[in-house]
Amino acid sequence: MGKRLWVERNKDGSWDAFSDDGAHIKFGKGRGQFSPGDLMKIALAGCAALSSQFAIEHTLGEGKGARIVVDGTYDDADNSYINFSEQLVVDAVDADLSDEEADKLKERITRHIDKGCTVSRTYVHDTPVRLDVTVRH
Repeated sequence: MGKRLWVERNKDGSWDAFSDDGAHIKFGKGRGQFSPGDLMKIALAGCAALSSQFAIEHTLGEGKGARIVVDGTYDDADNSYINFSEQLVVDAVDADLSDEEADKLKERITRHIDKGCTVSRTYVHDTPVRLDVTVRH
């Protein structure tokens, strides 16, 4: 099993998510809050970021990274996302890479994400979700 997570509702209608190790994020449907769909996109971008970090830092130096933008196509009729699109941009202008070096970095980043991004791999497969509801009274 992975890390234990839970969510709790706030009086203002927003929600807080927590983990056993102290992580916390606020979400909801209000202005300035991430929706659950947004969090799905953040998970995808975050996984690509962490998976690509080694390849980027190895080539460009410690602390270097990428900007990853994720969008999704939402299907109102099915109330689900039917696809996601990721755009990963590495600013390597200062590194003075040759075309060959840039292509190698691109291939390396892609390999690292394909191998290491659990979120992307999960989204690609049909992933069953079991829901158990308990009403304590």
